[in-house]
Amino acid sequence: MSPSDYIYGIHAVEAALSNSSPAVELLWLDSKRSDNRISKLEAQARAQSIKVRHVPRDDLERLVSDDVNHQGAVAQVQMPSLRNEAELDGLLEEIDGPPFLLILDGVQDPHNLGACLRSADAAGVDAVIVPKDKACGLTPTVCRIASGAASTVPVFQVTNLVRALKALQKQGVWLVGAAGEAEQTLYELDFKGSIGLVLGAEGKGLRRLTRENCDYLASIPMAGAVSSLNVSVATGVCLFEAARQRRST
Repeated sequence: MSPSDYIYGIHAVEAALSNSSPAVELLWLDSKRSDNRISKLEAQARAQSIKVRHVPRDDLERLVSDDVNHQGAVAQVQMPSLRNEAELDGLLEEIDGPPFLLILDGVQDPHNLGACLRSADAAGVDAVIVPKDKACGLTPTVCRIASGAASTVPVFQVTNLVRALKALQKQGVWLVGAAGEAEQTLYELDFKGSIGLVLGAEGKGLRRLTRENCDYLASIPMAGAVSSLNVSVATGVCLFEAARQRRST
């Protein structure tokens, strides 16, 4: 079973109730608040047969922390399951057609990871692979930003990313790493076969060993004064160029 966690604040709880991921299991509301925003949350929860408990504010602060602004609303949520490295071996056998994978090398900001998952779902990615260490996992913030994509796109967390890359290559997956200094651009590559797009962490890009184990490196042409893009934006650009090509086959 996936672990439970807590999200808090009117907007965050409302977003969770409006999306399938993370799944809300229980909603706690400040017993002294009866305004429209709290009433709306309660109505949303009860319409989905989610249990609602009205408790003193002190109880809410014990659930989260007394130094955060929970605004009188805390939800217990069921986090989507992460798949492990052992399960990665059977991934390609489950995919119908040439695999389309997204590999993120150390993305640490939950907002960026959530946005990457959302783009991955929209582009038709079969799975996302992330390292276990020095990288963000599936948190309530990630799931909220992903708007349900954390449940629809399988996320594999691997202990050794380079080992996982080599295993994918042995199974016929070509790895394309995004690197600003690459002479070849994104638009010069063929993404129609078995592809794994590899993007690096915020600010640092791909680590050396990750870069060395990619079959190709490609850059995103930049016409303005800005030299690089946010990792979630770059991910979207790369994924949708690949998706465009794959749809044209």
